[in-house]
Amino acid sequence: MEFIDVLTTKQSMVAGGCLAIIVILYIAKRLFLVRLRAQMRQQDNEHNHFYQVLILALNAPLNLTILTILLWLVRYGLTITGALAKEDTEILGHIIQAMVIITLILFVERWVTYAIKVYASRSPLLNNTRSIASGAIRALLIGLCILLVLGSLGISVTPLIASLGITSLAVALALQPTLENFFSGVQILIDKPFRIGDFIELESGEQGFVDKIGWRSTWIKMLPNNIVIVPNSKVSQSKIINYYYPEKELSVPVEVGVHYNSDLDFVEKITLEVANQVLLEHEWGVESYDPFVVYHTFDNSSINFTVMLRTKEYFNRFFVKSTFIKALHKRFNEENIVIPFPITALNLQQEGAESAMAGRYAEQLNAGQSAGAEAETK
Repeated sequence: MEFIDVLTTKQSMVAGGCLAIIVILYIAKRLFLVRLRAQMRQQDNEHNHFYQVLILALNAPLNLTILTILLWLVRYGLTITGALAKEDTEILGHIIQAMVIITLILFVERWVTYAIKVYASRSPLLNNTRSIASGAIRALLIGLCILLVLGSLGISVTPLIASLGITSLAVALALQPTLENFFSGVQILIDKPFRIGDFIELESGEQGFVDKIGWRSTWIKMLPNNIVIVPNSKVSQSKIINYYYPEKELSVPVEVGVHYNSDLDFVEKITLEVANQVLLEHEWGVESYDPFVVYHTFDNSSINFTVMLRTKEYFNRFFVKSTFIKALHKRFNEENIVIPFPITALNLQQEGAESAMAGRYAEQLNAGQSAGAEAETK
């Protein structure tokens, strides 16, 4: 009875010691993170991001570390009190090793994930590859963690790796379209024919702003404010017009026609005055651009020319063009410059001559028929 009381006392002392150590560790963790936050506020932007990632990545792994230390203390305390069998001690040892591995893998995964998230706004490549890179790294680390944990528990992973190879081949064949879209997405992110926010047009005719580049598909927000979702394999094989590359500024051609009697030099002068005024006053016009006029066609009823303007981006070309057309029409009316209607000319002389010839031919034909009828009667 006295031995049991002594043993119970030892176990109580061990439990109390473990509890005290855990409380101290949690307090130390709290003070450490508070100190890191204070240090983060004192740094410039470059080091501020580093501390921000470190704080986010440490929280969960530190909790697991404290839990691992608690298990080790419990195992040690139960061992010295003799309350734990040898087999149980080995099991607890394997569990502690597994938790150490999980803690390290979790820290690496959190560090990489939060680093991508924090630094994505500073790098177009990271911003475009954030979802794919985070998912791929997480899947890789989880697989590595499972293999290491199984190895620490004494389970042979060689047959598992061999079976995984066969299974992966079967899965790859079954998921060939999905994998094709995935690797096409990776190709798009590496090659960067467009970025999130760019205005693009596909060979199939869809056009809009790139909203998201995902694992399987690319999301394009069209001008009517709807989303078209295109598989990455289709996007990577399509001809793409990127209206935001190499810059957003875009030339806007406007077709105009004037009467054949117009003074073309005067027309050009008036047109350029209107074009410069529109580019200067319109919010989407490029003030520094020098517009020009090119005559190119003798049409049926007009001499046609092209006025070249420039807008700040593709979507706004409609508004600049509309404003220019209204201003040019008003100015042409003030200057008596005629924009002719389509005209079809009728040659009445020729039409009259053809009608007379047709009439004489009809009379001759009728006369011939009458003579023939009389001859048959005789």
